Amino acid sequence: MCIARFSGVQNPMMSILRGLLFNLYLLLLTLIMGIGALPIRLMKRRALALRYAKLWSRAVLAGFEHLCGVRIRISGTENLPPGPCLIASQHQSFFDGFVWMNLVPLPAYIIKTELTKIPLVGPMLLLSGMIPVERSAGSKALRNMMKATQDAHAAGRQIIIFPEGTRTLPGERQSIQPGIIALARQAGVPVVPVATNSGLFWDRSPWRKHPGTLDVVIGTPLPAVKGREGFTKALDKAWDDLCASHNLPRDPVDNSVDPEIG
Repeated sequence: MCIARFSGVQNPMMSILRGLLFNLYLLLLTLIMGIGALPIRLMKRRALALRYAKLWSRAVLAGFEHLCGVRIRISGTENLPPGPCLIASQHQSFFDGFVWMNLVPLPAYIIKTELTKIPLVGPMLLLSGMIPVERSAGSKALRNMMKATQDAHAAGRQIIIFPEGTRTLPGERQSIQPGIIALARQAGVPVVPVATNSGLFWDRSPWRKHPGTLDVVIGTPLPAVKGREGFTKALDKAWDDLCASHNLPRDPVDNSVDPEIG
């Protein structure tokens, strides 16, 4: 049974109106800040680019909260270790690509190469130290990702990875991809599980946004385990425990029916 909280039925037009207002805000913000980033790109200063990316992310999420009626609630920040770590987060919406920019000091997302081709945004993703992965490159992509991650950890950065490799519905689970297992084995840094219900509020459809309390729940680092099966079971259990303890969906929730989420 779905354990998401519903407080009535919302007019579908309100979700669309919120989505339209936010999309307009996001477009204008990205255009203005993308043009403003041109001097930083010319200077090629990674630290400055990362600070600018953090500012952009804060502005995006502020617009999301105020225009869409969303309260962002972060739990478990005390579980984040100092220094480099590997953050293994559930991934339900584009929100997940913004929130970690300001939750850790030196974030580095593992992202699809396609994102680096977005005008204005793509070059800043590269300059700020995000790690692109060409999925079609197979084993070469994995080797490149491991090398880039090793360099990032050496620089004290926190790596954010979505182990399922794709966005899911709230409560839905996909198979954990082998990339994070290889990274965890190589890096020797704490692996921090993270659960969320972001997909209830930032819909898969770009035209819908829903109000309510969005949770990001940070768990304690995973225990040391051996082998792919042991790691997968440990991560799945950690996600299950976080969802159960914070009343997050544990069965797939399709938010296209426009519920009002409390």
